Amino acid sequence: MRSRFLAAAAALCLLLLGAFVPAPGKIKVYLIGDSTMSVKQVKAYPETGWGMPFAAFFDESVTIDNRAQNGRSTKSFLAENRWQPVASELHEGDYVFIQFGHNDEVPTKASYTPEADFVTNLKRFVSETRSHKAQPVLLTPVARRKFDAAGKVEETHAAYAELVRTVARDTNTPLIDLDRSSQALLQQFGPDNSKLLFNHLAPGEHPNYPDGREDNTHFNELGARRMAELVLADIRVLKLPLAERLVQGTVKKTVDPQAR
Repeated sequence: MRSRFLAAAAALCLLLLGAFVPAPGKIKVYLIGDSTMSVKQVKAYPETGWGMPFAAFFDESVTIDNRAQNGRSTKSFLAENRWQPVASELHEGDYVFIQFGHNDEVPTKASYTPEADFVTNLKRFVSETRSHKAQPVLLTPVARRKFDAAGKVEETHAAYAELVRTVARDTNTPLIDLDRSSQALLQQFGPDNSKLLFNHLAPGEHPNYPDGREDNTHFNELGARRMAELVLADIRVLKLPLAERLVQGTVKKTVDPQAR
């Protein structure tokens, strides 16, 4: 009788222990890249990097550390010693989201990075992240707003986006193809309504831009959120463990691309 009681009690204890899942340990997600991802100063608003709303989608176990900087390429990010502090702080279980290309690909900029060097730099970010038992994630550069006369979105990062894809394949690194997904989103909105996603302002509309603004590279708050949602969707598709730390029940708010 006593042995049956002890066995039942033990089974109940195991059942109760199984019902309690320990809280996940705290991790950091580092964002390294350019102005399309970075945190903006107040004087630049409503310009918004997609890394800003991205931070709001995760639970309290995740800290988003956005190190992206305006105008940076892989070359300048390394030359200015912006990568080494990230690498030295990495811990097992952390993530590094790597999105470059906008400034690497422009030969007239000081930040220009030849294709071979771009590949080398991306592989360095990947290998040094892994050396700290953290997880690298590569992203192709987000699309610029550019349409042809027929209203079809145009590719503006063909060479450097393909280099990112190649590095992802060669290093077996998770890839978020933000170039392609953001192009699809822009096509959905169309030539006119896609302006709703970018820092387009009429003269006098915002005190930071008294003469107005027509920026087809940088997002406003809505555009940044929509780009962040594309990244989040691929985190789920890739089945990264990070997806388990997304805030549950988050409702994605969208704007009808036909609305005016």
